[in-house]
Amino acid sequence: MQAGKRLNVIAEVKRRSPSKGDIRSDLDPRSLGRDYADGGAACLSVLTDEPHFGGSIADLVAARDASGLPVLRKDFLVDERDVIDACLMGADAALLIVAALTDDELCHMIQLASRLRLAALVEVHDATELSRAVSAGATLIGVNQRDLHTFNVDSRRAEHLAESFPAGTTAVAESGITGETDAQRCAAAGYRAILVGEYLVRHEYPRGAIDELRVALPS
Repeated sequence: MQAGKRLNVIAEVKRRSPSKGDIRSDLDPRSLGRDYADGGAACLSVLTDEPHFGGSIADLVAARDASGLPVLRKDFLVDERDVIDACLMGADAALLIVAALTDDELCHMIQLASRLRLAALVEVHDATELSRAVSAGATLIGVNQRDLHTFNVDSRRAEHLAESFPAGTTAVAESGITGETDAQRCAAAGYRAILVGEYLVRHEYPRGAIDELRVALPS
């Protein structure tokens, strides 16, 4: 991601979700990808899971080609074949969810991603998972504010975990970010990137919305 004086935005291409149903069923990944790039997104996150999110590999390829931005494959990656598939489809990064993996699996998949020259965004939900991620060698760590079991969002979860991040790690806040105020709160807590999906997909002017989310970082 870009180093600079403004918060990085990872903009998501997302058709639907288990908790909200259809978000934008007629989504055009090429058009949306271009809008995100024009708005100043640092990279894209593209859902490739079809059963739960209506995504596909085709969405990832189309958004990547149209935007020219690095792309995170966001899916439920549970073994090394999924990481290899992310590389083969042209992703630049892969999402690894701590709650879905054992410590050995997580460590192995982080190392595999590195060998394939993929960034690994390691997703956590609490302090215990954050400790596991750090122990496995993760340096890019996302705090998902949405509970995977209830789908409820705790908009303060990222702030509560911010002080637990060790030096040398990059913190990303995920889910529950619905505007400039949320972005400012994350930046003030020490986050250098936010991953935003539904808010941007539903927005009438995603280019302008991204620019508003790219708030100034604390000096």
